[in-house]
Amino acid sequence: MSARVIEVAAREHAALGEGPTWDAAAGRLVWVDILGSRVHTYDPANGRRTVMATGQHVGAAKPRAGGGLVVNLRDGIGLYGPDGAFTWLVHDPVPGRRGNDAAVAPDGALWAGTMRYDEASGGGTLFRTAPDGSVTPVFSDVAVSNGTGWSPDGTLMYYVDSPTRRIDVCRTDGRRVLDRKPLATVEPGAGYPDGLTVDAEGCVWVALWDGGAIRRYTPDGRLDRIVPLPVRRPTACAFGGPDLRDLYITTARTGLDGPHPLSGSLLVVPGAGQGLDGTPFGG
Repeated sequence: MSARVIEVAAREHAALGEGPTWDAAAGRLVWVDILGSRVHTYDPANGRRTVMATGQHVGAAKPRAGGGLVVNLRDGIGLYGPDGAFTWLVHDPVPGRRGNDAAVAPDGALWAGTMRYDEASGGGTLFRTAPDGSVTPVFSDVAVSNGTGWSPDGTLMYYVDSPTRRIDVCRTDGRRVLDRKPLATVEPGAGYPDGLTVDAEGCVWVALWDGGAIRRYTPDGRLDRIVPLPVRRPTACAFGGPDLRDLYITTARTGLDGPHPLSGSLLVVPGAGQGLDGTPFGG
C-alpha cells in the first residue's frame, strides 16, 4: 500500500495496551492497559483523556447501551454504571486465569475471551455473555483468546487464538458458531495475530504482535495491505472518529528490552479506511 502517516493519539507508557473501541455516544475512544489495570479514554475532538483504575487486570472495556462500560476482568465480567458504580455481572474467579480481548456482537451480547497467565494450550475459553448475565461457552480449548469481530451482515465471525498464527472465520446464527475454518495464516517470523477489526468492505484488519504491523485481509483470505508501525508489539486496532475512518492502534511495551519510545502509546492512522458502526453491550 502507499505510505500513510502514523500519528500518536495519546502518548502513554501502558504495559499492555489493548482493545480500542469507538464509543459513538460519547464521541471518544475507549481502550485498556491490561497489566496496568486501567481503562483509558481519548476524545479526538479536544484531546481530553481520562484514566480509571479497575483494581484488577482488565482485558477489555466496551460501551453499554444505557451508558457506562462492561469490562472483562481477571475474575469475570463487571459493569460500570454511568455514575461509575461497579457491580459484577458474572463473578467466576479461576486461579491463574484472566480475561483477555472481547467484542460486542450485533445482537448486543459480549463475546469475551480468557487465557491462563502461563498461556497454556487449552487453558482459555471464549464465552458468549448475554445482557442478562447468562453465559455460554463458544470455544473451550484455546490458549490466548484474542481478536473477535463480525462481517457487515453479521453472518460471519472472525476469531484469533494467537499461538495458532491463524485468523479463523466462522459461520454463525448470531448465538452459536456453526463451523470454523482458517481464513489466513501468518507466516513464521511475521509476528502473531492479535486483536482485529472488520471494515465496511468486510475486510479484516489484524495487529501483529512482534510483527510491528497491521495487516488487512480480504473476505477470501487474501493479504492486500500492510501498514508498518514504529512499534514492535501492536496489540489491536479499531476504526474511530465521527466518520469511522481513522484506524486506532493499541500497543504494548511489556517484555521489551531497550528504548521503545512509542510502545505503550495509542497510535492512529488517519483516513485508513471505513469502519462499521459498533453495537453497545445490551446489559
